[in-house]
Amino acid sequence: MRVAGIVQDSIVDGPGLRFTVFAQGCPHRCEGCHNPQTHDPGGGEERDTRDMIAEMLRNPLTDGLTLSGGEPFAQAGECAEIAQAAKNAGLDVWTYTGYAFEELRVLAERDTGAAELLRLTDVLVDGRFILARRSLELRWRGSGNQRLIDVPKTLERKEVYELVCDGEPCHARQGAGV
Repeated sequence: MRVAGIVQDSIVDGPGLRFTVFAQGCPHRCEGCHNPQTHDPGGGEERDTRDMIAEMLRNPLTDGLTLSGGEPFAQAGECAEIAQAAKNAGLDVWTYTGYAFEELRVLAERDTGAAELLRLTDVLVDGRFILARRSLELRWRGSGNQRLIDVPKTLERKEVYELVCDGEPCHARQGAGV
């Protein structure tokens, strides 16, 4: 898998201590992107998913896995492999994507890796970063259009359940049908 980097104990990519994998390559190339070095699919370095999984599991203090980027769904099969190992170890999985959830549902119909990664994701931070909607006040997001989606509840009930994180802990808010 091509990665831009790994952070062992991130506290800004979701709740608790997170093992964060920054996928290399992004088709969205959002203006003002926080990680523009991840855009080039040929950049970064090649890493074996088994090595990344072993690194993730070595730290007993890790609360969860965060897949960020770049675009994790551009390497969905490899990201799903890491996500499955995290789930097997009792860790939660957050995935940041420039795609809207509705776009991922369509992608998942033709890409089994995308379907698997979506199924394994607990919280999806979706939507392209929009510089004009940038806010430092938002928890876990960069711009006001991005949503925190409770994926298992959304898939089960067939309507988007957004997490509202204006306090601790976050709680779900029912949204539109999918």
